[in-house]
Amino acid sequence: MNKPYRVLLYYMYVHIADPVKFAADHLEFCNELGLKGRILVAPEGINGTVSGTVEQTEEYVKVMKADSRFADMVFKVDEADTHAFKKMHVRPREELVTLRLEDDINPLELTGNYLNPSEFYEAMQDPETVVIDARNDYEYEIGHFRGAIKPEITNFRELPDWIKQNRDQFEGKKILTYCTGGIRCEKFSGWLVKEGFEDVSQLHGGIVTYGKDPEVQGKLWDGQCYVFDERISVPVNQTEHVVVGKDHFTGEPCERYVNCGNPECNKKILCSEESEHKYLRGCTHECRVHERNRYVKENNLTEEEVKDRLALLGEEFVKVEQS
Repeated sequence: MNKPYRVLLYYMYVHIADPVKFAADHLEFCNELGLKGRILVAPEGINGTVSGTVEQTEEYVKVMKADSRFADMVFKVDEADTHAFKKMHVRPREELVTLRLEDDINPLELTGNYLNPSEFYEAMQDPETVVIDARNDYEYEIGHFRGAIKPEITNFRELPDWIKQNRDQFEGKKILTYCTGGIRCEKFSGWLVKEGFEDVSQLHGGIVTYGKDPEVQGKLWDGQCYVFDERISVPVNQTEHVVVGKDHFTGEPCERYVNCGNPECNKKILCSEESEHKYLRGCTHECRVHERNRYVKENNLTEEEVKDRLALLGEEFVKVEQS
């Protein structure tokens, strides 16, 4: 049965003369339609994820494609039971994806070879190929292509430096790269080419497109695909589901993300509900005893109750004195 809502994921590198005005006008348009989501607008283009009813999203696509700048834009569509966002945001930015390069990459002029899902599936199985995940570490941890290399980064802008530090393992190899919807790889693969890597290809349309391909059916993907909305993650492999995520505290298989209870940390951690309660949603002892721990406040725990929980973990509660 078809679901009543749709989630649209899209991007396009195209010149936008006045991103600030475009963002303001576009926010008004989205609000009139009743959409919710997050859209970034930059001089180099647009990148967005929005949710709405079937009628609302169809109207959005129709209006966008009527604009000659976006006539060829590809919309990836997911069915949903309700909105995937709480609010509607349209924000101007200097870059669509933040690499902060001294000499920026224009994907319209330089980018890696595009591979469709079938071509990417075949290329991954070549022993001379290395597959680089272009996403952040927490995205990788809940799901990734089998055998893909995980860069130790927490932000996309850290990726070029990480590649430079580990260049030896990629020299002379066929390089494949991928990300959620394809936008990060457009710049990253172009940067790799500019850096002198000769055989660079990217998954066109990203993981989302790969998971919907009727021929490949998401094969060789393990886990879930992290998404930046209320759903948190979505399935990819249509033939088997292998859980690769591990509970931060126990190491047990887990695909449930929470943010650390310490707002000054806020690290995304995989953990079960049982672990969340046991460890006060704190990723470390310091976060568990932090004076602003949100788990403690949300559950109205007294100092004695916190001490009791920590004692079960073999930890001591030391109250931080206010300066």
